Amino acid sequence: MGLKALLTGVALLAASPVTAQDLRIVALGDAPYGKPREVYPAYEALIGAINARAPDLVIHVGDTKAAGTRCSDKILDAQRAYLNSFTTPTLYTPGDNEWTDCHRKKAGGFDVLERLDYIRRTYFDEPDQSFGRTAMAVTHQGDRGFPENTRVVIDDVMIVTAHVVGSNNGFEPRSPAAVAEFFERDAANIAWLEDGFDAAKDSDALILAFHADLFEFDFGETGDGKWLRHSGYRAFGKALRKQARKFGKPVLLVFGDSHRHRIFRPFPDDAPDVTALEVFGAKEMHAIEITVQRGTGGPVRFTIKPLLNPAL
Repeated sequence: MGLKALLTGVALLAASPVTAQDLRIVALGDAPYGKPREVYPAYEALIGAINARAPDLVIHVGDTKAAGTRCSDKILDAQRAYLNSFTTPTLYTPGDNEWTDCHRKKAGGFDVLERLDYIRRTYFDEPDQSFGRTAMAVTHQGDRGFPENTRVVIDDVMIVTAHVVGSNNGFEPRSPAAVAEFFERDAANIAWLEDGFDAAKDSDALILAFHADLFEFDFGETGDGKWLRHSGYRAFGKALRKQARKFGKPVLLVFGDSHRHRIFRPFPDDAPDVTALEVFGAKEMHAIEITVQRGTGGPVRFTIKPLLNPAL
């Protein structure tokens, strides 16, 4: 991908120069992909570049390993350590490669629900705190069994994570237990989404981070901008659209999954204040810098630009 393509987001959401009062967030996902000995050095270079920027918050939207990399404790533990190597508070929401897709032979043929349990027990053993060397207190949904769903308010901006993953959100008929897990998590995600928007009623904007590309395969295929009935994203997507419309203030969706950086308006007719941002991923192991800016007497605006990996 050339530099011109990398800079598409800047022209779409250009704003005034960054000031000391602006909130700066770095987002990344779908990284690192590949054999550890081959990709970890470049990933460490990206982490170093992010730390040098000293943002207020880092968000990793999941897929901390490739689908063909083993879902072993060793690999998952290494990625947890990387999340804690960011110098600023860091939020993480799981991707499908960490658990949903671990049944695949190349990934080790694991029990996916056991892998999910392992992530919750190890990554979220202290659910009241973010990742990162400097941890931040967060609110979470642990009382319902979903400690990975978190939220925090920084400078009057509500930031929410929701455990919505690729591979159709895990809604695949592999086993009755997997289907039951999907319905339970989907209901919890919707409740968490609604709670987040309610809690944000006095906030200037809301940022929602999740892994899945809700808009890739079955959104708007009939030309009506709706999810198909068999979609694992349908209920959550409908709830998101409804809540964003009611909120009436800027909403930024940050996600990964399909490995192509883009910025677009998913609901231009009924929720035009929603902007969707897909981060880089896979071979394009870069990050995105998001600046939340407040114009004098005007609404919040998001300035989005790439943060390039110096090792690539």
